[in-house]
Amino acid sequence: MPNMLSETSGLMAFARTVEAGSFTAAARVLRTTPSAISKSVARLEKKLGARLFLRSTRALTLTQEGQVFFERIAPLLRDLDSSDEAIGSRSTLSGRLRISMPGEFAPLLLPRLFENFAAAHPLLTLEVGLTDRFVDLVREDYDVVLRIGNAAGGDYMVRTLAKLPMVVVASPTFVELHGQPRRTADLAGVPFARYVTNGVPAPVRLADATTFVPSGRVDCDSGAALIEAAKTGIGAAYLLRCLVDEDLKNGALVDLAPEIALPELPFNALHAFGHTVPMRVRLFCDFMADEAKTLGVR
Repeated sequence: MPNMLSETSGLMAFARTVEAGSFTAAARVLRTTPSAISKSVARLEKKLGARLFLRSTRALTLTQEGQVFFERIAPLLRDLDSSDEAIGSRSTLSGRLRISMPGEFAPLLLPRLFENFAAAHPLLTLEVGLTDRFVDLVREDYDVVLRIGNAAGGDYMVRTLAKLPMVVVASPTFVELHGQPRRTADLAGVPFARYVTNGVPAPVRLADATTFVPSGRVDCDSGAALIEAAKTGIGAAYLLRCLVDEDLKNGALVDLAPEIALPELPFNALHAFGHTVPMRVRLFCDFMADEAKTLGVR
């Protein structure tokens, strides 16, 4: 492998092209021309002795060698790009912080994020994406991703911010009709509004590691839809308690199975910066960990 220390510009051009999808888009990010980006990548390919992209008039596609090379260098470039910030002042955060979180958390976390965190760091630009899809941190250029559940770290660093209790909820009329199950078999027998990903219903998991796939005639791909379905009485719903805390307090929903122990799921922050964590990411995670304590999270 040739020495890459003198190829920083070519490496940046290559990485930004992969992330942006074209030489033109990468040129906008790096404030140069598409021709300059193309030439930098070509010089890098010549030095490596390998083709990184397949080029045509309509598309730019990574080769297998290009994919392997990108996965190796992207975390290193992110570390380099943020190395000065890692030792910077906590009070002078600047630049961009790109975040992804599940849409259901928007009403709970975004007001606090904007009113408190953003207000405390006026030089910081926030980009927030709301999706249940697990985004590719490196390829989609996210700084940090918030997700629920056990995360396979892989090349990512995982920080557990809190534990979130689960609950099975239903409408008062549903409880009148079906009663409150006291055993797992009884709970598995009631109809659910089911959470489905890629056409597959997610199982209900109990604290003792028992699982069952619920039956039901309503399938949803978001917590918000499950909550609305449960309120109508069409089925029970297995959800994070913090998402339905107000509905439980005002009686719109009822804890269907208070005698059946349910698990707590980890609330995780993931990033791809390795151990050189930018100050903006570290302080954001600290802020989210503090905010989680106010959401009824143990």
